[in-house]
Amino acid sequence: MLGRTLREVSVALKQGQITPTELCRKCLSLIQKTKFLNAYITVSEEVALKQAEESEKRYKQGQSLGILDGIPVAVKDNFSTSGIQTTCASNMLKGYIPPFNATVVQKLLDQGALLMGKTNLDEFAMGSGSTDGAFGPVKNPWSYSKQYQEQRRPQSNRKREGTDWLIAGGSSGGSAAAVSAFTCFAALGSDTGGSTRNPAAHCGLVGFKPSYGLVSRHGLIPLVNSMDVPGILTRCVDDTAIVLGVLAGHDPKDSTTVQDPVKPFTVPSLSDVSKLCIGIPKEYLVPELSSEVRSLWSKAADLFESAGAKVIEVSLPHTSYSIVCYHVLCTAEVASNMARFDGLEYGHRCDVNMSTEAMYAATRREGFNDVVRGRILSGNFFLLKENYENYFIKAQKVRRLIANDFVNVFNSGVDILLTPTTLSEAVPFLEFIKEDNRTRSAQDDIFTQAVNMAGLPAVSMPAALSTQGLPIGLQFIGHAFCDQKLLTVAKWFEKQVQFPVLQLQGLMDDCSSVFENETLPSVSVKQ
Repeated sequence: MLGRTLREVSVALKQGQITPTELCRKCLSLIQKTKFLNAYITVSEEVALKQAEESEKRYKQGQSLGILDGIPVAVKDNFSTSGIQTTCASNMLKGYIPPFNATVVQKLLDQGALLMGKTNLDEFAMGSGSTDGAFGPVKNPWSYSKQYQEQRRPQSNRKREGTDWLIAGGSSGGSAAAVSAFTCFAALGSDTGGSTRNPAAHCGLVGFKPSYGLVSRHGLIPLVNSMDVPGILTRCVDDTAIVLGVLAGHDPKDSTTVQDPVKPFTVPSLSDVSKLCIGIPKEYLVPELSSEVRSLWSKAADLFESAGAKVIEVSLPHTSYSIVCYHVLCTAEVASNMARFDGLEYGHRCDVNMSTEAMYAATRREGFNDVVRGRILSGNFFLLKENYENYFIKAQKVRRLIANDFVNVFNSGVDILLTPTTLSEAVPFLEFIKEDNRTRSAQDDIFTQAVNMAGLPAVSMPAALSTQGLPIGLQFIGHAFCDQKLLTVAKWFEKQVQFPVLQLQGLMDDCSSVFENETLPSVSVKQ
């Protein structure tokens, strides 16, 4: 049951094959069995069980709220949840309990979804590996897949070093790990420069970033207001479309959302792609791209071409400036957004027996990690009066050029852009942390962050397994507010490649031997 799609489970619930409470308990059990992944910061067990009981009553009375009624979901821990701790994986907000739900969370709950818990991330979503949070790193479920184990070591040698595991990607790595390990059927992430698509690629999932303004940001604790969007992580395109249909639309609490009513999202099965024009950006063929990803990218283009689609090389000439531009704009907005965490109203506060200025400094030093403090310092430097024109204003101008590159390509007749999502498959933790956070993020966001600066929809699709048995994702980019068309093409691609399901089942029965040297992180449970 846990490996089925949202629609299949919804049908099973309606037909009484399983009850919401039984389904909820199965997911809670698996959360505990896979706690070594550190996917969750807070498990809302009692909340979820209460929601399941209410859902069960509705089903018995024939009053189901819809397709999500009784479906377990998870939410990244930078979305506000009423009565449930929201930390952003930071000591600054450890113990903070919001008085309201983020709009996207409320929409899920209004449809009867069961909130299993809040998922782990890089602190304040600043990172690309989910390794820099206050609650420890997230482990990629594929580290423990049968495919990867067979490639990495003989069956006779099951012991492993405690750090011999793969990153989940970031910053929404907890949400990706939660879905990939079958502890929920869908999860919310946030996407500022690729933070949903990156972990989706590493964990073999569909990771969708909607057009900016299609989904409300109200209650999403901001990183970069002008680029942040709620993202969706699922195991198939149809599930993504179902969740998007619930979340999309105008929100009076968010002035950046679309004003016009949003039509229901349906993703038809596309049988003929001969009228499509697929663009391949030549600037994305960078030297750092692994040979396996490069080969898979080429094969995907050939797949479309052999099916009758027109595949052409296109140019996004300002791509080489996008990482630097993104860094300036990101840190500038971070500096502004993080100013609210001063120890006065909510969150961490240091010893108050000192001057106000000293209390500010000490609170922020204790509450933020080095990554967050570094971005705040960089952003404040760029925003200094003597630097503002040379850095922030120029970056805004470059951002416009980058956005115009996409507009020009789509106006030339291209329907969808096909690119890699990441430079390579997921890498081992010890290899990942050799580089500092800023360098890692610049490398990992190379194919994804320009989309956020342009406000376009994009989706990472699991395309194939590498020679090591690990997922490789490819990215599809669409024109602004053509999200439905983008998902329709992605669904066609999904059907062609038939990506395999992660084989974790059975492995859980002998966790003690496989994870003998693993340090199992504690998981807090909301009572």
